[in-house]
Amino acid sequence: MTNVNLNTTKTSFLFLASTTLLLVPLSLFLVLKNKSFILEWELMSVSSAPITVPLILDPVGVTFSLIVCLISSSVMAFSLYYMQEDPFKNRFSFMIMVFVGSMNLLIYIPSLITLLLGWDGLGVISFALVIYYQNPSSLAAGMITALSNRVGDVMILISIALVANQGHWNIMSMWHSTLPPLTTFSLTMCVMVAGMTKSAQLPFSAWLPAAMAAPTPVSALVHSSTLVTAGVFILIRFFYFLSQTESFTQALLFISVLTTLMAGLAANTENDLKKIIALSTLSQLGVMMSSLALSLPLLALFHLFTHALFKALLFLCAGTIIHENMSTQDVRHIGAVWSSLPTTTINLNIANLSLCGTPFLSGFYSKDLILENFLFLNNNILMVVLMFLATGLTASYSARLTLSVLWDHKKTSSPAPKNSPESLPEVAIPMATLALCAIAMGYVLQKSLVVFINTPFIPQMQKSFIPAVSLAGLWVGYTLFSFQKAPSTSSNQSLPLFFLSLMWFAQDLSSQGTLKPLLKNFKSISKSLDQGWVETGLSQVLKTSASALVKMNRHITDSLPIYAFPQLMVLISLLCYYLV
Repeated sequence: MTNVNLNTTKTSFLFLASTTLLLVPLSLFLVLKNKSFILEWELMSVSSAPITVPLILDPVGVTFSLIVCLISSSVMAFSLYYMQEDPFKNRFSFMIMVFVGSMNLLIYIPSLITLLLGWDGLGVISFALVIYYQNPSSLAAGMITALSNRVGDVMILISIALVANQGHWNIMSMWHSTLPPLTTFSLTMCVMVAGMTKSAQLPFSAWLPAAMAAPTPVSALVHSSTLVTAGVFILIRFFYFLSQTESFTQALLFISVLTTLMAGLAANTENDLKKIIALSTLSQLGVMMSSLALSLPLLALFHLFTHALFKALLFLCAGTIIHENMSTQDVRHIGAVWSSLPTTTINLNIANLSLCGTPFLSGFYSKDLILENFLFLNNNILMVVLMFLATGLTASYSARLTLSVLWDHKKTSSPAPKNSPESLPEVAIPMATLALCAIAMGYVLQKSLVVFINTPFIPQMQKSFIPAVSLAGLWVGYTLFSFQKAPSTSSNQSLPLFFLSLMWFAQDLSSQGTLKPLLKNFKSISKSLDQGWVETGLSQVLKTSASALVKMNRHITDSLPIYAFPQLMVLISLLCYYLV
């Protein structure tokens, strides 16, 4: 059975790798020619009305699908190492393939009603993957993930109903139709909320760190190119329709900047390795959303592509470190990884530097352009200040993570393994592929995407703000590392740091804050009705009533001669009176 499971994972890897190779020439052709094709498959015809399934092949969708398949194949190869002891590898591989298929369905189908299949498929499979390790904490995380995403599903259903009178659900033609102002506003809000739930923007941010209960290969896939990016991608698809509503960009800018800031503050106080990386994902999702709010959808897509590549590499490195440290995820108990896993250390540094926007790495080309546009465009000064503060926090938690996990010699680290996982092809090849992409893909994508983006021109002094903020963030990260590097001080966390680690009470608002009062009331109702009047109270009333009736009947029966004798005497007296 083990061989069958192993071959299933290998078959999935080979399928995804071959799909990636097939998409490379198609993506190059569509990008270089700047052409799009829409194919329609007619399922049936009812009363001369054809029912078709459209399929769109455009540079945006095919390139995104290429990156999804590239990362998925790398994750599937890494799973051969990470999930080697798991008894359900066959089930795991099947769920990953369905998950990737749902994402590609979301990418290639431009019909709103058919898109729901991929959208809902991502939500259902993500729940199954989050609860993969069957324990109470995983189930709780899975419930938060599922319920948060169901809000987005409801918004998509409402959107389908709102545009039903158009006679079609084609996203590409939606903005050519004239809808009533109220319908346009309602549809805009529904699609925006749907995108916010999938991409974990405030106030729906609690599920994203909770989803770290899933296996690390799943986290690499979910937080790089599939589930969390689906919200950003759907807003990019709808952007030309959504931008007709002026309040859309204003609301999205406010929410995305606050999400970026909140995630940066929480990541600097978090001690779980995977949750730090998850919060960094949340921070970069806020950057993508803010780019959309600046009316730069292609720049948001550019950052989505580059972020997917280095974030997948970051999770694979974290998975290797966790696996070799006996599933330890607390950064205060992991240290000096460079001595036992040197290649992983190099790859982790590449991914972290790209995340910080280090020049000439992939993250630099997209993130630097977004920050320059914040300075160039006419924006609210408060939003600009908060975004640059969040940028400094990105460098801060990246430095803290690197210093704490890779270079801290004062912690007890696991000894160097006799058979290093870095020598295994299922670990070395995915990491090398993603590291190469994290270095060079930003330059390649810049040549194909940035030509459609207006280049901002800002003074040299403003341009120097970006590296200055990043350097200040590195210093803050080193300061936090020096204060928090002793594991013995973990129970003496100060009140401000504890407050920042709560993600501005997002977890309470998403779970206990809203559900606990309702559940408490329902518990009281259940105790009073279901377990009270319905079971014991009603039966007790019936029992008491029956007992009273029995007593009354017995009393009447026993007292019948007493009551009958006077009545008999009255009757005899009347008879005697009338007869005599």
